Amino acid sequence: MASTPSATTTDAALAELSELLRIESVSSDGAHPAELREAAEWISRLIGGGEISEAHGNPIVDGLIEASVPGAPTVIAYGHYDVQAPGPLDLWTSPPFEPEVRDGHIYGRGTCDDKGNFYALLRAALDLADAGELGVNVRVLADGEEEVGGHSVIHHLAGVEGDFAAAVIFDGGMVHAELPAVTTGLRGLVGAQVRIRTGTRELHSGLYGGVAANPVHDLHRVLAAVVDLPEELSAGIAPVSETERNGWSTLASGAEELERGGVTPHDSAAAAEFYERIWARPSVTVHSVASGDPALHKTSIQTEARASLSVRLAPGQDAAALSPVLERLLRDACPAHAELELEMWPPGEPAWMDPSEPVLRAGFDAIERATGVRPLAVRSGGSIPVAAAFTARGIPTVLSGFGVDEDNIHSPDERFEVRRFEWALRSAREIYVGLAAL
Repeated sequence: MASTPSATTTDAALAELSELLRIESVSSDGAHPAELREAAEWISRLIGGGEISEAHGNPIVDGLIEASVPGAPTVIAYGHYDVQAPGPLDLWTSPPFEPEVRDGHIYGRGTCDDKGNFYALLRAALDLADAGELGVNVRVLADGEEEVGGHSVIHHLAGVEGDFAAAVIFDGGMVHAELPAVTTGLRGLVGAQVRIRTGTRELHSGLYGGVAANPVHDLHRVLAAVVDLPEELSAGIAPVSETERNGWSTLASGAEELERGGVTPHDSAAAAEFYERIWARPSVTVHSVASGDPALHKTSIQTEARASLSVRLAPGQDAAALSPVLERLLRDACPAHAELELEMWPPGEPAWMDPSEPVLRAGFDAIERATGVRPLAVRSGGSIPVAAAFTARGIPTVLSGFGVDEDNIHSPDERFEVRRFEWALRSAREIYVGLAAL
């Protein structure tokens, strides 16, 4: 295992990271365009002058940390500098944008998701370059819309020419604080905002109940057509290898995960099939339903009803093809008397990274050298569209990260353990070294 960074090195890195953490680069409320630009400019200065583009939305930094040797391959280091809003400030022990180190952790919004992890990728490349030891060119892509599901970086990437030997993303998580992971699968996402209208004015149910069309009833009929995952939305699922399943069997049981999350199981098989369902199968979720005010004792028939729903897609499925399938199923289920409006979400493709591919193997080996622990191959039930864009382009992608559930990402008192921050710095360094040796 690589030697532990000195206190001076770690302190200097934490001090530099804190500069970025103090920038209130919140993307989710639309109220911080100046801070988003400030964070992008900070990253550009750090890497020595990356280009900043706002052609597709929030600023994207696109720069290059040049290799120390001629003719070196180029790898992409992707991360995001935008963060979630802090929420109620009285729930924070220390101010969210005044980073503070205590109890072996650095606290503040973005410490783990994703400024701390992304900074480790940048700092490791810069340190290797300063020492004349960087064996790959590192193309930096810094995203300002990840927290709002923006696709600006996808549009930007479509205009980026050239061949890339690999991509590295530190925006995943560990199995637990002592066991690192490499994420080899991500689910995709399609969805819709649904609106049904059946009348021009609110009606008295005593006068019109039973004869007037009811948009709430019709909405339930439409949602019922998809909530149990019709077979058409399961098309294309890639099989899971026994090697992957064997790795999953070493994790906490599904029953333990459900209990830890305070989850009421969907059915009697939910615990036994926990990892299969969240990592390797699609799922439908109705996120919200609205019509009238359920807190009122009011016997009326509304004029419209609304809902938001999504389908998480498994690796192997085609989001672009399944989005119109979802739209058709919803439209076919709508009664003829109702007016249905659908706002389909931009489809996000799933991704699968073959753990036996040489770049992935180099990533596993590098993290083991850095931490002394062999990382586990896991999947994620969430979506990272840029990872799917990389894999669709044939770019092998090492997706890792050093956060854990207890780091409170998106919640008050977000934090990042200093020891795991050091692991991120060492792992990034070893990944670049390993990729150069391929």
